[in-house]
Amino acid sequence: MRLIILVMMILAIVVPSSYGEMYKWVDERGTLHFTDDPSNIPEKYRPDAETRKPPDETSTSKPKEIPKASSPLKVSEPEGIVVDLVRKHELMLAEAVLNGAITQYFIVDTGASFTLISRPTARELGITIDENTPVIPIFTASSLVFAPLVTLKSIRVGEAEVENVDVLVHNMPSDSAGLLGNSFLNKFKVVLDSVNGKMTLHSMQGVPSPDRPGGYGRDFWVSQFRFYSRVLDELRRIKQRYEGRGSSSELTRVNNAIRYFENQLSEFERKASFAGVPRNWRE
Repeated sequence: MRLIILVMMILAIVVPSSYGEMYKWVDERGTLHFTDDPSNIPEKYRPDAETRKPPDETSTSKPKEIPKASSPLKVSEPEGIVVDLVRKHELMLAEAVLNGAITQYFIVDTGASFTLISRPTARELGITIDENTPVIPIFTASSLVFAPLVTLKSIRVGEAEVENVDVLVHNMPSDSAGLLGNSFLNKFKVVLDSVNGKMTLHSMQGVPSPDRPGGYGRDFWVSQFRFYSRVLDELRRIKQRYEGRGSSSELTRVNNAIRYFENQLSEFERKASFAGVPRNWRE
């Protein structure tokens, strides 16, 4: 009996599953036999022979798919606003819309503190300039002049718009309408592509977080505080100069400018405190 079981176990292992029907019979001595050819079965055992059919389907193991190496996630920067530039000699100009009413081409100058508009443009916008209008000193090639400081409701360049923009009223030496300076551009990270005539503006404001109070990073807050401090220092030096000369009209306008920027700095300080800007970012 052990021999019969052993033979069955061996056959179960070595007989391929792709064979056809198998036949089993037991002879008179009790020995178990297998064959795939029924003619090999002695005639007297054929009536009692059993037929073993192969399984209907042969299970084949599918090759394991090798997982593709996952590419590292790319952190995408916020998309910027692309603005077409127009080249004029060595200058690059951008189309700007002032107060949603007047469209002009301005020279792009990332080194200028203020945006400039011409006096004709100021008149067209209905801006009144008198002895109470604050002024900012501008050093030209030959002298020091005072440019009136006014605030535009908005400036839009492409799809980028900034409200309440400080601008100086001063005629450009060229026939350009004005100059687009940092009183507009400092709200953005500016990328200039002079080869293809493109300017990309990435908003400096993002989602507020512990390292971006009010949505702005350290560079923005530091640069703004330094800007106000630099303007006030210059105005106070000029005030001392005019006090020594006894020039009352110029002194009045300089004092107006000092009060204006002191108020601007105070308001900006209030915003910084509300946003939780660290003290060492306000130097």
